[in-house]
Amino acid sequence: MRLLGTRPERLATIPYRAAGPGGGTQNVQLAIERLKVDELPAGCAAVLATGDLQGVAPSPLGGKPVLLGIALADYLGVWAESGLLPPPDRVGVLLTGDLYSAPEADRRGASGAVLDVWLAFAAAECPMLFGVAGNHDEVTAAEVSELGPHVALLDGEPRSFGGLAVAGVSGVVGDPARVLRRREKDFLRLVGKAVEPAPDVLLLHEGPVGDHAGQRGNAAVRALLERRGPSLTFCGHVHWDEPVASLGDGHAVNVDARVVILVT
Repeated sequence: MRLLGTRPERLATIPYRAAGPGGGTQNVQLAIERLKVDELPAGCAAVLATGDLQGVAPSPLGGKPVLLGIALADYLGVWAESGLLPPPDRVGVLLTGDLYSAPEADRRGASGAVLDVWLAFAAAECPMLFGVAGNHDEVTAAEVSELGPHVALLDGEPRSFGGLAVAGVSGVVGDPARVLRRREKDFLRLVGKAVEPAPDVLLLHEGPVGDHAGQRGNAAVRALLERRGPSLTFCGHVHWDEPVASLGDGHAVNVDARVVILVT
């Protein structure tokens, strides 16, 4: 699965509340953007990739504000009815982690349980749901695996669906005494294992530095993936205004606080 273009097309936005940099909350917009690829996994008419959904929003189905990822899953049916997207049971989902927000969206860097976000996409009957955990997620692979045969939280091991091989590494580089953090050498070793043999898609929370100004990331991860990376790497953890960068023979796509819909 390779990109056919690097300039995403804006499809829609979702208003939500997120913690502000100086405390309190701020009103922001989640961009829903489209990129074209040469092929999709069998059984999918589109693939949705997203991460760092650290906010709350009302579901389009009504009720009190919920985690932004839950609201996003609820929007899939609404968008299908309007013709914006295929039906949810034809939309595969890739998650790059950090799906939690403080309930009032008033505290940055909050950590908490995110299984309900995974459950919302599974309940929407998305046929493929693979992802990694971010450093603020509280979720286990065992919990996620109970949601269906094609639902998996990845951390080094690959999974496949419809002919698409997907690998992923959870967490970030940091103090290994803290949850979902590894020494850089251990993180790189696991990334190297995940791309040998090379999958079609790699999911990371902490991803490579890009090739444009402002595309922050891990230079060592980039060096590794330039040598033997997949055609598509999805990441987050830090935000890129320009979401796409060249990476070896493929591309990196940053989906921090962004939704990218892949179509042919």
